[in-house]
Amino acid sequence: MTMTNIEAQRAQYNRDAVLSASPVRLLTMLYDRLMLDLERAEAGHPRADWQLVSDNLLHAQAIVAELASSLKTDVWDGGETLLALYNYVSNALVAANVQRDVAGIRESIALLEPLRQGWHEAAGRLTAQPVGSESANGRALGVA
Repeated sequence: MTMTNIEAQRAQYNRDAVLSASPVRLLTMLYDRLMLDLERAEAGHPRADWQLVSDNLLHAQAIVAELASSLKTDVWDGGETLLALYNYVSNALVAANVQRDVAGIRESIALLEPLRQGWHEAAGRLTAQPVGSESANGRALGVA
């Protein structure tokens, strides 16, 4: 099997995983990838690998935009505050990219990592509920 075939199979597996994931699982997957993008961007700074930094920051910005657009602020009291945080992080990532400022990336990681952990904990509790309540689980997280 060639690397191209392996890469194609991996890409297909990833697509299938995303398409079959519940809303709760999609949320945690987005947070995991967001943090990976930010960590990669931060790691590119000492090497001055600006293309790597920029690519990962742009992808992180797209994820933050998706998180913000899928957030249902009217479902729970903290929705507006979380939306404000997403907007703040989005602006910080744009500035970090334009100004090549690693501090903005680090601040975004510091703000988002506790949320990632919290969403994973909440998802773990919700998935422990009986099968069939998955759509309710997504609504409970404000992302259904």
